Amino acid sequence: MADPVVPKLKLGSQGLVVSAQGLGCMSMSGSGFFGPPKREDDMIKLIRHAIDSGVTFLDTSDFYGANANEILIGKALKEGYREKAQIATKFGYRSVDGKMEVCGDPAYVRSACEASLKRLDIDCIDLYYAHRIDTRIPVEIMMGELKKLVEEGKVKYVGLSEACASTIRRAHAVHPITAVQNEWSLWTRDLEDEIVPTCRELGIGIVSYSPIGKGFLAEGPKLLQNLTETDFRKRMPRFLNVEHNKIIFERVNEMAKEKGCTAAQLALAWVHHQGTDVVPIPGTTKVENLNQNIEALSVKLTPEEIAKLESFASGDIVKGERQVFMQTTWIYSETPPLSSWNGN
Repeated sequence: MADPVVPKLKLGSQGLVVSAQGLGCMSMSGSGFFGPPKREDDMIKLIRHAIDSGVTFLDTSDFYGANANEILIGKALKEGYREKAQIATKFGYRSVDGKMEVCGDPAYVRSACEASLKRLDIDCIDLYYAHRIDTRIPVEIMMGELKKLVEEGKVKYVGLSEACASTIRRAHAVHPITAVQNEWSLWTRDLEDEIVPTCRELGIGIVSYSPIGKGFLAEGPKLLQNLTETDFRKRMPRFLNVEHNKIIFERVNEMAKEKGCTAAQLALAWVHHQGTDVVPIPGTTKVENLNQNIEALSVKLTPEEIAKLESFASGDIVKGERQVFMQTTWIYSETPPLSSWNGN
């Protein structure tokens, strides 16, 4: 079989063109979320292999690996790779007195952007997301600073992550939002009623993080056996309910065998079939997994197969919240009205 081709598509309606499948880079750096640090040289080779294979949309954040992930990406972009890639990074999480908080203060937004540019060693960020929404200040205040960064040429396009529909609308009214990044997979579909229709109405692209259910839809219960004690998935409600939720993986895996692909490829193919305005960004630290993820682009699903897959993980079947801290998700991302803002 010929190597699958990774097509390009327009993400949103503002002009950004990316690969139809991206690469989540969070797990490549030693943040503790996905176990111990990985060898830097190996990760640079993986990133370059991804770009050479057509996966050019790289997703990172200043939060990943306590800045280390952006530095890693910056090193991987040397030797002519910057021109081939689209770089998405994020701001919003910062440490205050040893505790993490979400911040959308304009001065912080600017300083975070300039620090990311330096770590990435690039002149302009292709897509700059608010990693989470600061619910203490009107979203219009944060967006005003992002608009300035675009006008100054430091950022090309603006995105939001885990933002509710009303927040998306308010932000978009200040400056066009190119993409909204939310968790979306077969077993995480809470965005479909409000977020997806809002994005489509406004011409905003949708980026799906954790499209393979943080690995569960690839390996099922076996995944937990190989996780280190520091891996954050060990504390996630859905993974704590693995005995109940394993039936989801078993059904997906059985269907995947019938179609001649892996469970991960089938779950990823389902996301790809949600529309040409959707770009999943599966993360991996292994070349073989990256290659298999690319092959998911060749898995074709009929409407009947899509419906069957969705029945495996309907809302009444999945047990446990998708995040440990649900207060950081779009459900709780509403901000105060602009009229209430006095600058403090």
